[in-house]
Order: sequence, then structure tokens, then C-alpha cells
Amino acid sequence: MAASACVTLVACGCGPDKAKDDTDAKPSKSSQPSTSTRTEVPSATPSASARTKKPSAKPTGDQPAPRTKQGAIQRYEQYLHALGREDIDTVCEVAAPAAKKAQDEGVGPCTSTYATVFKMISPAQKNALKTATVDPQRVAVRTPDKIEMPVAAVKSSATFTESDLGNYTLEYLKNNWYITD
Repeated sequence: MAASACVTLVACGCGPDKAKDDTDAKPSKSSQPSTSTRTEVPSATPSASARTKKPSAKPTGDQPAPRTKQGAIQRYEQYLHALGREDIDTVCEVAAPAAKKAQDEGVGPCTSTYATVFKMISPAQKNALKTATVDPQRVAVRTPDKIEMPVAAVKSSATFTESDLGNYTLEYLKNNWYITD
């Protein structure tokens, strides 16, 4: 029973508020000084990555994430590793579109839902997720913008099934891969 609940919560459990906050916080390109007028004086406010000391869930700089099968795999591995580390910010950012659907259906916001999910994952599974990889041979490319990640593609020191991890759909949206289902 708990395993089924975990699938439901993991597949649907984030809210859109985190992804929206991240995009709202970015200054527009027009408000940033050009490279020729920038100074080397460090900002008094630490960056988000300096505050959290966690890897960013977004591509670095202004570069879009690769719109490839390998790009989707890297993004999904980022999600799996964050799940194992209980990194709520990264988990909710990667799963934001699925989270919005879930929240619209009454599941609740990502942060509270994943707090419950984290409690349902065993310590051995969490450790396995931290280093999990994805077998590209088991990943299904549906369209150039839509890729299926079956649980059978997850390679780790623990065994995961559909009832405790589930299958995911990643779609390329706004220059990155996101879990949408």
C-alpha cells in the first residue's frame, strides 16, 4: 500500500509555485548590464547556488539543455539523485509540470507532498538513487520533445518497481526537460 502511495505522490506531487518563483526571480536580459560595463565587484547577496550548495536543476548560463535523448536522461538522473538526497528544490523544479497537474487535482503543493514521499523511501533506496543511472537502451523516444523513462531503465544498487518508483514522461519545455506525467 505504501509503495502505491509513493508512486502516486512521486509522479504527481509537486506544485507549480517553485518553478514560477524561479522564473520570476530572474532579471530580464534588458535589465542586466552588458559584459563591457560589468564590474568585478562581487554581489552582496549570495547566489541561489551559493545559499543552497546544491547543484542547480537548470542548465548553466543561458544555454538550453540538449534537446536529445541523452539530455533527457541527464535531467532524469538529476531528478533521481535529488530524490535520493531529499533535495526538494531540484525535485520540485524538474517535476513542476506534473506537479501543477497534481496540485490542480487536489494533491497539494510539492514541498509538503515530497516531504511525505521522502519518508516512504527506505534508506537503502535513497542511497541507491543518489548514484542511479539510466540505461539508454530502455528509454523510448516518442517524439523529439517527448521521452518515456520506464522504471526498468533505472540502474542502481536497489531494485525499483512500478509500484515504488513508477514510469515517467519527460517533455522538452522552455529549453529544458521536465517530468510531465
